[in-house]
Amino acid sequence: MKQLLLICAVVVLVGCGKKTTPAEPEANAEPKVAAKKPTPPKQFTNTLGMKFVPVPGTDVQFSIWETRVKDYAAYAAANAGVDESWKDFGDRFKQANTHPVVNVSWEDANAFCEWLTKKEMAEGKIKAGQKYRLPTDAEWSVAVGLGKEKGDTPREKRRGIKDVYPWGKEWPPPVGAGNYNKSLKVDNFKYTSPVGSFAVNKLGLHDMGGNVFEWCEAKHSPTSTVRVLRGAFWGNYDPDYLLSSYRVIGSPDGRGGGIGFRCVLVGGSGG
Repeated sequence: MKQLLLICAVVVLVGCGKKTTPAEPEANAEPKVAAKKPTPPKQFTNTLGMKFVPVPGTDVQFSIWETRVKDYAAYAAANAGVDESWKDFGDRFKQANTHPVVNVSWEDANAFCEWLTKKEMAEGKIKAGQKYRLPTDAEWSVAVGLGKEKGDTPREKRRGIKDVYPWGKEWPPPVGAGNYNKSLKVDNFKYTSPVGSFAVNKLGLHDMGGNVFEWCEAKHSPTSTVRVLRGAFWGNYDPDYLLSSYRVIGSPDGRGGGIGFRCVLVGGSGG
C-alpha cells in the first residue's frame, strides 16, 4: 500500500501498522435515509442506486452519500486490473456493502467516475454533456454550508472560517453529529459506518463531516501536485480537523483506511 502524504496528525488514517481487533460488519441491507423537514429536493437515482440531489449555488448534483463498497465493487468487477487495496484490510476492520469504500486514491476515484460516465451514457441513463466527477473544492464548501471564504486556493482557505462545523457552531459535537473518534462519544461505530446512518444536512446530504475524508478535484495550490480532501474521518477528534473549512492533502496515488470519495453529476438531472 502506498503511503499517503497527509499533514500532521492524520497519520492515523493508515493505521501506522498497528494491529486492531476486527469489528463485525453491519448487515448489508440498503441504508435507510433519514427523513428531514423541509421536504428533500427531488432525487436522481443512477444505475448503481446512487442518489443525487441538486445543490443550489453550484452547477452540479451531489451524491447524497459517499461512494459505497457495493458501487466500487461493480466498477472493479467490470474492469480487469483495478488495484485491490480497497478490499484488503487484513485484521484492521471489515467493510459491509453499504459502508463507504476506503483505501482508494484520487486516481482510483477519477477512474471510477470515468467508468460510470461511459456506462450510464451507453445505457441511456445520462445524456451527452453529462458526466460524473469529483467535486471541486469550492463546490464541496457550498455543499457543507460554508459562507464566503477568503483566499483563492484551498491552501489559503484552510481553517479560514473558525468555529463552523458540519453540524453547526457548538463544541463538542452533539450526539449523532456524525462518525468521529470514539473519544467524542457522538456515535457507536469504531470504524466506518453504513452511509445514511446520520441525519442529512440542509441540502439533503449525509456525512459531510466524519465517516471518511473525501477527495476533491482540486490541487492544494497551483504549483503543488497534492490533492485536497475534505470532511474529516472516523478517527478525528481535534476541533481543527472537524472544521468545515479544514483541508487535508494527499498524493494522487495515496490511499488510507479513512479515505473515500463522493461523486457529483454535471449537466442536468439525469435521464
